[in-house]
Amino acid sequence: MGRGKLRIYLGAAPGVGKTYAMLSEAHRRVERGTDCVVAFVEHHGRPRTEVLLHGLEHVPRRELSYRGGTFTEMDVDAVLERAPAVALVDELAHTNVPGSRNAKRWQDVEELLTAGIDVISTVNIQHLESLGDVVESITGVRQRETVRDEVVRRADQLELVDMSPQALRRRMAHGNIYTAEKVDAALSNYFRPGNLTALRELALLWLADRVDEYLQQYRGEHNIDSTWQARERIVVGLTGGPEGRTLIRRAARVAAKGSGSEILAVYIARSDGLTSASPKELAVQRTLVEDLGGTFHHVIGDDVPSALMEFARGVNATQILLGASRRKTWQYILGPGVSATVAARSGPDLDVHIVTHAHAGKGRGLPVARGARLGRSRIIAGWLVGVGGPALLTLLLTGMENSPGLANDVLLFLFLTVVSALIGGLLPALASAAAGSLLLNYYFTPPVHTLDIAEPRNLVAIVIFFAVAVAVASVVDLAARRTHQAARLRAESEILSFLAGSVLRGETALDALLERVRETFAMESVALLERSSEVEPWTRTASVGPAPALRPDDADVDMPVGDRMALALSGRVLPAEDRRVLAAFAAQAAVVLDRQRLVDEAERARRLAEGNRIRTALLAAVSHDLRTPLAAIKAAVTSLRSEDIEWSDEDQAELLEGIEEGADRLDHLVGNLLDMSRLQTGTVTPLIRETDVDEVVPMALVSVPPDSVELDIPETLPMVAVDRGLLERAVANIVENAVKYSPDGTPVTVAASALGERVELRVADRGTGVPDDAKERIFEPFQRYGDAPRGAGVGLGLAVARGFVEAMGGTLTAEDTPGGGMTMVLTLRAAQGHTAPGAGLPTQVTS
Repeated sequence: MGRGKLRIYLGAAPGVGKTYAMLSEAHRRVERGTDCVVAFVEHHGRPRTEVLLHGLEHVPRRELSYRGGTFTEMDVDAVLERAPAVALVDELAHTNVPGSRNAKRWQDVEELLTAGIDVISTVNIQHLESLGDVVESITGVRQRETVRDEVVRRADQLELVDMSPQALRRRMAHGNIYTAEKVDAALSNYFRPGNLTALRELALLWLADRVDEYLQQYRGEHNIDSTWQARERIVVGLTGGPEGRTLIRRAARVAAKGSGSEILAVYIARSDGLTSASPKELAVQRTLVEDLGGTFHHVIGDDVPSALMEFARGVNATQILLGASRRKTWQYILGPGVSATVAARSGPDLDVHIVTHAHAGKGRGLPVARGARLGRSRIIAGWLVGVGGPALLTLLLTGMENSPGLANDVLLFLFLTVVSALIGGLLPALASAAAGSLLLNYYFTPPVHTLDIAEPRNLVAIVIFFAVAVAVASVVDLAARRTHQAARLRAESEILSFLAGSVLRGETALDALLERVRETFAMESVALLERSSEVEPWTRTASVGPAPALRPDDADVDMPVGDRMALALSGRVLPAEDRRVLAAFAAQAAVVLDRQRLVDEAERARRLAEGNRIRTALLAAVSHDLRTPLAAIKAAVTSLRSEDIEWSDEDQAELLEGIEEGADRLDHLVGNLLDMSRLQTGTVTPLIRETDVDEVVPMALVSVPPDSVELDIPETLPMVAVDRGLLERAVANIVENAVKYSPDGTPVTVAASALGERVELRVADRGTGVPDDAKERIFEPFQRYGDAPRGAGVGLGLAVARGFVEAMGGTLTAEDTPGGGMTMVLTLRAAQGHTAPGAGLPTQVTS
């Protein structure tokens, strides 16, 4: 059984008639004898849609209960069991009710298609996932139900159901879409003419791209190379020269004359990667193209005209824009040029425009001085070999009794020419070839000691020697320059790869990046400067190295990053070819600085949010936990002051005891709040002293009933280095929390033991315990796990206890109590010189 076919009706907005078109298609298929059923269609109270549902077979829906309500969804199993030829499934982007077979309806449709059932469905343009942000910016409504674009793109048939905004608003006003009470609100909000026009344009453009994909696929399958001018596509050929900006702007003006035109800028690079194009200029042109709504493409090809034509025909271009050649007149003897070649090969279906510009006919500019690459010492050595070498060789050969012959003399001089090219470049090699020709003619070609040449074959030998020497020198020099350029490009690629990797890894160390700049360019210092406006003074954001520059003007090299930031380097002047890599470093430094600031802002926002959460919880505590003891105190005092009631001594004592208990509870709550405030602001400064645990723990138990705690503290415990007051408060909070959650009649066990250089205090209760995933949350401020009807407090006890313990260098963790309950483990550092004796268990003494 093959896969079913999917047909989708796409609409720009609700009410354009997608469901109506789907049901009309179903009736046409039923009339032709096709087995067609309604798997899920909603008429939304629209009478004409409801009428079309009559006469079609409906598959019963599945009922689901969710949050006290009953909902119906498509029964996938029932549709699969019915196995129709065609199933109608409305609203492809719908999210199914929790408990359904699949989370999304398009997943249900996928099952039907896999089973060989054809499906007809509907979807609105605003439900496409890629357009969610765009639709929200237009309508102000965020679509919660979305479907991935590729699901719709995979449809075998995609049909647009279109309607003008005015017609759709008339349908709305006539009550054909929504009920009367919703019409006014819909027309004044979502269904405004501007919204509908924008949504309609989105639908048309999205569908046009899909149609273009179909067209490209069809042309590829049928090997169609000729241009089909279905849409104006303008290809701009760039050389990396300064005329590129003129061409791009000209192409934008041409594209503006026709709606829907596209601009595709393409740069053809040779496969060897060695090119004279300026990467900086290409980057500027790329930005310009993208700003004008076009796309930039980088294509590899040795034959520029062929590669350009292949690209243009591959994208089904209709026009090519090229700049007038920058060649000088005499250079046309080398060939007709790219523009003329492309125009000759374009054919009748592809227009070629040659655009004049200010740089036409002025040449491509002189090459960069080659000597600067070789160094002064190599240039001098090259000239010595090129000029002095032939003179020394002449002296050597003329002093020999038996001459090796003219042929060997020519080879020796040619060898010197090649050596001079390898050492000093082209100019010393040319000088060597000229000097060698003259010396060969004067000393070794009969008649000797004259510039005359008696035999024509010797003249041919001298001419060939000079031509071969020049050719070999040129090739050697070209190879040396390309090797140098390739090595430089490799180094640049490694640097740029490092920068790209640092971006992907999210590295935000600005000082490390500046140090890398200093090492890469062998500088003394590097500084990142910034100012708030053009009239404000520069400030140094970050720097490395001694005596960094305070202004870009004070640096040896400055690289601006926008109008308000610059990278300043001190130490030496960089050549122009190094500045493009420096520009990448500068841009990365700006990105790292922005990222650091965003991280700082996010941290500040997090702290503000945490502060707001604590303030909110504090207000809740004040409104409830603090008011409860206040209300008890107020009631007791009011009762004692009442003159119409005479209280007995026992009643007065009971009321006074209630006042005292309420005051103690208030004191405890306020103390915890103040302690938490000190911890939040970082003002807790412990006074560390040597203390015995068995002296502190009993003092911490004064606020709990005597029979609610069992102590098991050995007298041989080593002393601990703690703040006595903070430890007492921490233990008190831990024990009070344990007593609060321990069942009645079951005491809390407080035991201590020594383990090497630390002392553990374990507080175990027999309550309900805490799940593993909540063991860390109970230490957060204003957190109380579960219900504690007998407890009073704001959920700060354990948070304060952990804060105090960590301030003293200890730890506080929660464990399960064997047999049920929870154990708090408080670990403290033993005082220096006080450790547990041996590895065995210490002697236990119950107090």
